[in-house]
Amino acid sequence: MKVAIMTDDNSGMTREEAAGLGIFIMPMPFFINGELTYQSETFTRKDFYNKLAEGADVSTSQPSPGDVMDMWNDILSKGYDEIVYIPMSSGLSASCESAKIFSEEYDGKVHVVDNHRISVTMEESVINAIEYAKEGLSAAEIKERLEKEAYDATIFITVEDLNYLKKGGRVTAAAAAIGTILNLKPVLTIQGEKLDAYAKERGMKKARHTMIEAMQKEVQTRFKELYDNDNFKMCIAYSDVDDETLQGWVDEVKEAFPDKELLIRPLSLSIGCHIGPGALAIAGCRK
Repeated sequence: MKVAIMTDDNSGMTREEAAGLGIFIMPMPFFINGELTYQSETFTRKDFYNKLAEGADVSTSQPSPGDVMDMWNDILSKGYDEIVYIPMSSGLSASCESAKIFSEEYDGKVHVVDNHRISVTMEESVINAIEYAKEGLSAAEIKERLEKEAYDATIFITVEDLNYLKKGGRVTAAAAAIGTILNLKPVLTIQGEKLDAYAKERGMKKARHTMIEAMQKEVQTRFKELYDNDNFKMCIAYSDVDDETLQGWVDEVKEAFPDKELLIRPLSLSIGCHIGPGALAIAGCRK
């Protein structure tokens, strides 16, 4: 059986990287001041964050049924027998559950994976899926394995500007105003299903330190066996930060975890939409 691996923009993989690995990517739509658009060569990440900075009304959306099924039909027409589709976590978007419903029309040829991940940890799932396909696993077996390993992942994020969380209803206007005055930086976490509060710190320096401490605790407890056996991938993610800030964060993480290679990726725009520019994250997952 020839198995195709498909994901969406939320993995953070570029079109070029995906094409080189034989991975298909579903473009994720955005509405900017009511106008539908997609990330592309003509609408870049920089354009997206410029629109946010200008105060544009930016929101995310799930792909239409027609777009999803058109891509599946196109893939199957290329000689693939089955498709493994890895969308963003069902806890963060309805697109996963919608895709499961659409897949019922394909007589078992399309397998939708809910592996409860996004961004860099989701990318690792996609890479794993490619390896499993090379090993000869069927689409159903790949889906089963990815969902079994789904929660072997963790993300911690801190944000620069509370106003984006206010727009999304995650903090009140009063809390955002007080937090801005006090220079409070929330540390958020993604543990499978949703974005949750983890801590609040005074200043970005302290927030970064808290994230590193949180990850150290994870690799000393929940992920100790994976980490000690060199089966745990460390990752850095960010949402439109300057080169100096990003390099400073990379240096901090390398100092804390000197024996680990780092995957460094921008956060998906679906997260960036809700947390704004200037955000930094540390993540880890099963290799």
